[in-house]
Amino acid sequence: MDNEIRFLYTYKFSDGTSKQFDIRLDETSLLLKGRRPDTLPLWALLAFNKCAICPLSENEHAYCPVSANLAGIVEEFRNFLSHEQVNVTVACEERLYGKETTVQGGLSPLLGIIMTTSGCPVMEQLKPMVRFHLPFASLDETIFRGVVMYLLSQYYRAQEGKPATWSLDGLAAMYAEVGQVNRDFAVRMRAAAKKDANVNALVNLDVFASMMALAAEDTLNRLKPYYAALLQKP
Repeated sequence: MDNEIRFLYTYKFSDGTSKQFDIRLDETSLLLKGRRPDTLPLWALLAFNKCAICPLSENEHAYCPVSANLAGIVEEFRNFLSHEQVNVTVACEERLYGKETTVQGGLSPLLGIIMTTSGCPVMEQLKPMVRFHLPFASLDETIFRGVVMYLLSQYYRAQEGKPATWSLDGLAAMYAEVGQVNRDFAVRMRAAAKKDANVNALVNLDVFASMMALAAEDTLNRLKPYYAALLQKP
């Protein structure tokens, strides 16, 4: 449909079964469209193991927006172990991605989309990256995309006459908040998961969030020679 961004995740297992998740985002807001089940589990309540830095009010939000949108996916994978093998394809308008990986590795990028586009005030700081979603990204790719996303936000701030900075301190602070939500949300998710695939897929995301602050400067230093032509211009 027009004015939608779509990602079709397909998981094919060795026993011949498959699961498919059709992710549709509003093209303007990048908010997730139409995923919540009619009946939500108790672990999706906002008050249930609420994230320490969650700014949402329980009076205005009965359910955690991320939990509400993840409930169906978590249920689908609750009986899977992290190390089980699966073939994952991700289709979007521009191209098709595919990888033979573990359930944990194949589930992480799907969880990342849902968590970022559900309306969580902390996680939606990463929402610009969803527009150019890159499944199965390496750490270097994640750092590059995260730094570019953050610096572009500073460009937009400057255009609007707001304070802006070229320092990456703000990026580190942002990912510290994201990491806090990842860890707190893992506690919530353990109540819903019979086996470990869901939780460990989230742990994968947290590892990348933690490494953003630790490895960003080293990664950028390694990339710097690629910019020689631009740096030599007067």
